[in-house]
Amino acid sequence: MNWKAINFDWNQARAFLATAQEGSLSAASRALGLTQPTLGRQVSALEDSLGVVLFERVGRSLVLTDAGRDVLGHVQAMGDAASRFSLAVSGQSEQVDGHVAITATDIMSCYHLPPILKRLREVAPGIDVTVVSSNSIQNLMRREADIAIRHGRPTEPDLIAKLVGEMTGHLYATRDYLERAGWPKSAEEVARCDFVGFDDHDRMVALLNANGLPVTRKNIRYASADGVAAWSMIRAGLGVGPMSQSAAEFAPEVEMVFPELSIPFPVWLVVHRELHTSKRIRLVFDLLADSFA
Repeated sequence: MNWKAINFDWNQARAFLATAQEGSLSAASRALGLTQPTLGRQVSALEDSLGVVLFERVGRSLVLTDAGRDVLGHVQAMGDAASRFSLAVSGQSEQVDGHVAITATDIMSCYHLPPILKRLREVAPGIDVTVVSSNSIQNLMRREADIAIRHGRPTEPDLIAKLVGEMTGHLYATRDYLERAGWPKSAEEVARCDFVGFDDHDRMVALLNANGLPVTRKNIRYASADGVAAWSMIRAGLGVGPMSQSAAEFAPEVEMVFPELSIPFPVWLVVHRELHTSKRIRLVFDLLADSFA
């Protein structure tokens, strides 16, 4: 190893990588928890040490130069190696007290996780938890979360997934809406209702069609990528929409529509293979598995 040839600071390289991935200094500073001037100085220092210009400003965004694109692949490999190092060290931890990040959908985060976390506090009061509420796929490989709760099985080879239970969904609407629209007593009558959708219209239509409801995209009059916002629209009387039965129990103003329709969906717990050997992560993982089972 030629140590003298390594003439840059990893913090500067990390600042460059975050800026390249996030697209701006402001976004990168938020991602790294640094001030924007500090991040800018680190990127400038890396440019000075390498003797190249890595970014050019286009409007409010930063665009990689040719030299920046050449450097990016090497720094990305360094970042991946740093993530693997962090995972390996965390996986060897025998300490129970500490921090755990759990990512789950917004509905899961709001209605299902809080009572489980209350139980966790009783079992292991020294564990602090951050809930990353998101309907997008969080990258466990880069430590955006330690444990993920999914409704589909991931395919990445370095992830361990365990099917821990199955939840049941139904259609719901407020009594006020059903009195206006008429209480549907058949699948055809349900298909004449207005629906509230959860982001992907085609996927929702396909799911309802597969369960015998002849709805189309025209039925979906309101929608949101935010599950809590969509559920709020249903609770406000804007239409019919799906929800897990356990979450709907918190909303006495809604009624189950067409109870013959039952939509099962799986609950998977996912963790990186390296972290599965961490005593703290394993404790939280097992408690989640037991709770959903």
